[in-house]
Amino acid sequence: MAGHGAPEITVDGSGAKVAVVASSWHTVVMDGLIAGTDRALKEAGVTDTTLLRAPGSFELPIIAQACANAGYDVVVALGVIIRGGTPHFEYVSAATTDGLSRVALDTGVPIGFGLLTCDTEQQALDRAGLPGSPEDKGREAAEAALSAWATVRGLTPRR
Repeated sequence: MAGHGAPEITVDGSGAKVAVVASSWHTVVMDGLIAGTDRALKEAGVTDTTLLRAPGSFELPIIAQACANAGYDVVVALGVIIRGGTPHFEYVSAATTDGLSRVALDTGVPIGFGLLTCDTEQQALDRAGLPGSPEDKGREAAEAALSAWATVRGLTPRR
């Protein structure tokens, strides 16, 4: 498990308008990821949040882009892709990852990467921030996105 070595991130997110875009697949895992994200946002002082549901992980980038274009300061993207017996896993994982990266770079809006790509459902449960889960990737995605937002917001543009 890669949870060791994770940084402790503390950021003041007050004033940030945050969209949480969450896939609809794997309900138990998604509920844990959303709850972890909510905890992190509340602890950071974020009060303006919107939860939007995507049909699946593949649709996360287009909804994240729409949120960025609609004026959200931060988008946290949450999804679960579990390996099956076909190459579908690789295609959806790569397309979703590339799409979310492109949204962040094209719009300048930080995207929290809460996409779990796991071999088994148990691996996803272990990362979902549920009671007994050793990791909380929803929290981590929200903290990373808020930290990036605070850093970018503090930069002075060149003239």
